[in-house]
Amino acid sequence: MADFYQHGTIATLQKLRQRPVEDLESELVEISKKSKMVLLLPALVSEFDTPAMPQILSELKKVTYLEKIVLSLDRADEKQFRKVKKTMSGLAVPVRIVWHDGPRMQALYKELRGNDFKLEVPGKGRSVWMTLGYILANKDVDAIALHDTDIVNYSREILARLIYPVVHPALVYDFSKGYYARVTDRLYGRVTRLFYLPIINTLTRIVGHTPFLEYLGSFRYALSGEFAMLSTIARGIRISPTWGLEVSMLNEVYHRTSPNRICQVEIAENYEHKHQALQKNDADGGLNRMATDIAEALLRILSQDGMVLSESFLRTMVTSYIEESRLAIEKYNAISLLNGLAYDRHSEIEATEAFVCSLKDASRKFTTDPVGIPLMSAWVRISAAVPDFQERIEEAVELDNQ
Repeated sequence: MADFYQHGTIATLQKLRQRPVEDLESELVEISKKSKMVLLLPALVSEFDTPAMPQILSELKKVTYLEKIVLSLDRADEKQFRKVKKTMSGLAVPVRIVWHDGPRMQALYKELRGNDFKLEVPGKGRSVWMTLGYILANKDVDAIALHDTDIVNYSREILARLIYPVVHPALVYDFSKGYYARVTDRLYGRVTRLFYLPIINTLTRIVGHTPFLEYLGSFRYALSGEFAMLSTIARGIRISPTWGLEVSMLNEVYHRTSPNRICQVEIAENYEHKHQALQKNDADGGLNRMATDIAEALLRILSQDGMVLSESFLRTMVTSYIEESRLAIEKYNAISLLNGLAYDRHSEIEATEAFVCSLKDASRKFTTDPVGIPLMSAWVRISAAVPDFQERIEEAVELDNQ
């Protein structure tokens, strides 16, 4: 059973008992009569060939409180798009697929680039951003939830618990972040355990406690891909096209609402999805690239917040991180021993050594170019620059889905 301890600057909504998902859903059905909720599912077409997707779709067939499910589909040719459209047709609520590789959507991307919007970096971040533009074209949408599509042990309870805090009329939250344990016979979540949290501790050690660092350190799984937010927040946020998506979003939300209106919610007791590879000497692959992008995003966020990141600061950060990562390894070794889990100290140390390289690489890139890859503009700005653009996204998606 989880504890009910509250720490940091945001509310933590733990799972204290096995409340039937039907109870949650009955409340959400009533709420849906006044508040329109949309689920955004980002997916590569290859994920439809994995064991996770049939399980997710099987569970979503039982969900009736959503206004719409929007699939953000990447790397699909026309034949694959039509196959996916057929696969998605059996759900209980309307489904729309944003086919990013289709000619209509590609023309819209080209138009934005022609208007000097930076969209050169493909990937999940860019696709989620464009799909948000489509969803937000409907001014009646009140809340948007997003979760990944590689969750092997998916239950619709994940969605219900994720969106509940931002739509329930008795609650005051604008944004909820999902968290969970990632454990089987061993601990996973290496980037969070061995990189993100030690980096936050490192920065706090160097500059002292600040409200923003305390906020970033309050999240139990800051890098999770699951969140829900009010559409009023979604319209004003910028998004990173890189692996820094989650960190940049936490920063954007922080500056657009009060931490008192941000929560994290335990959406599953355990969460199993694909594990990224970690190759010590492959700076551009798997977890290494992820760690580099996250570190770059953090450095730029802190710089924007007024922190002076000199070369001596960055050198101190690297050496201090090494000490923090060693402390983290001791803690996770103890947790594993107590719970009878397998724990490979050598591979954990190798992971932190790889992350040191990622941190050095991020520091070098930041020093060379403090701006780096810019965040994609908020949709309020797109609407100001090209007033009818979102209407044309709606039209393109509807034509693709006919």
